[in-house]
Amino acid sequence: MNSKVKVVAADAAGSVITKSNNPEYGYVRLEQTRLVINENTNFMEPKTLSVLIHGTVDNLKKSGFYAGQELPGVITVKESTEPFNKTNPEKDLKVAGSTGIVCTVNGQPIYRKTVYSQTSSAEDVLVKHDNTEQLRAAYETASKSKAIKANTDFDAI
Repeated sequence: MNSKVKVVAADAAGSVITKSNNPEYGYVRLEQTRLVINENTNFMEPKTLSVLIHGTVDNLKKSGFYAGQELPGVITVKESTEPFNKTNPEKDLKVAGSTGIVCTVNGQPIYRKTVYSQTSSAEDVLVKHDNTEQLRAAYETASKSKAIKANTDFDAI
């Protein structure tokens, strides 16, 4: 059901290392496509997960990564009510689509990140949000505003 984890090219030339603001450091992007079943609709669809492998540029070069390279293991999703990054916790907030609303459980924000594991048995760790009513209201408002915009656009034709 899942594709292999692959190294992704950073540019048209096929380079895989992207340098950060400090040119001594950089990252390599990995991707994996997984077939996911939506629990609400039981509809299966592919989802592409990605993760950045950070390191010094020298170490990333020594790793021998190349574009299209298949790696063992999986990319998993980790969710928690504890921030993964203590100095910048906002970085990993789980936000519901384009609403801008942070998913919460018992009033606490949920944090989400992707992780590469060389072990193929690694699994997702998910935290189910409980601010469903807030999200429904936001989606309903967005849906109505799109309908109004579409009608307005139609009337202008």
